[in-house]
Amino acid sequence: MDITLLIFLLSGLALGFALGANDAANIFGTAVGTGMVRFYTAAIVASIFVILGAVISGAGASHTLGKLGAVNALPGAFMAALAAAITVFVMTKRGLPVSTSQAVVGAIVGWNIFSGKPTDSATLTKIMLTWVACPVIAGFIAVPLYLMVRRIIRKAKIHLIRLDAYTRFALIAAGAFGAYSLGANNIANVMGVFVSSSPFTDFVIADKFVFTSVQQLFLLGALAIAVGIFTYSRGVMMTVGQDIVALSPVSAWVVVTAHSLVLFLFASQGLEQFLKGHGLPTIPLVPVSSSQAVIGAIVGIGIFTGSTNIRWRVLGSISFGWVLTPIISAIVCILGLYFLQNIFNQQVYF
Repeated sequence: MDITLLIFLLSGLALGFALGANDAANIFGTAVGTGMVRFYTAAIVASIFVILGAVISGAGASHTLGKLGAVNALPGAFMAALAAAITVFVMTKRGLPVSTSQAVVGAIVGWNIFSGKPTDSATLTKIMLTWVACPVIAGFIAVPLYLMVRRIIRKAKIHLIRLDAYTRFALIAAGAFGAYSLGANNIANVMGVFVSSSPFTDFVIADKFVFTSVQQLFLLGALAIAVGIFTYSRGVMMTVGQDIVALSPVSAWVVVTAHSLVLFLFASQGLEQFLKGHGLPTIPLVPVSSSQAVIGAIVGIGIFTGSTNIRWRVLGSISFGWVLTPIISAIVCILGLYFLQNIFNQQVYF
């Protein structure tokens, strides 16, 4: 394997590590924060299903970022991935659930600025609109879902002990679905730029199943995400699960489910083909922000229930982090590209 490509892959793995450390909080933060699921149980389930989602369904959103700006040199792509990873990791250390998608977009725009290449405005507009739509959609899904679940519980008159057991199971199941959706949607942020230059080759398993080079690439990225989940995700889980608004276990389940549905909507090729086949408007296959989806669901329920405990100061800090993330990532990328080109004599663009 070419040494430059190996270094490039390492930067992608660093980004996967940062994504796992930050975005696992969006899957199990509410469950761990409410004490319904232990951290290590959450980490194991999230790791297994994020790998399955990346390998089985990761191709859906992997092409959109390439349209934003075609990073056409391996050293340049290395720095774009590294800049996004550094940005997400720094924000994670501060306990803020930021968007990996925003960091990657900021890094690509930074490469475009440094190389003098145009940024595709239509693609950038589409991506930025999803940043606004994602938390809003999550909030609108969460409210009716919350009403439905609350009504079912009241009519069923389930004993508290049994309800507690059902809720724990439901939180784990929702977290598994959320992890699968995260892997399917966000592996594009981690390894999408490597698809055209994958060092792996297809091989056949038991003369029936083909394990493609892209799936092997996505597996590698998903393993890096899993490492990030186990090592650094606990702090951000506490921010999501406890610091914005106090949630009941049932509300926590609603939040995770609404978040997972939003990620699935923006990653499902099957859904896109179904809508297109019936002449309906399609949902763009874009790697959306897991963080924005879960925060939107939490705030949606908090506003609907008239909660006076919403910590707007924490929410303001998170929102400020969302604004800063693409800007910081772009700046880090530009500075890194300058050093690569002028000090290490690497050709960062053609």
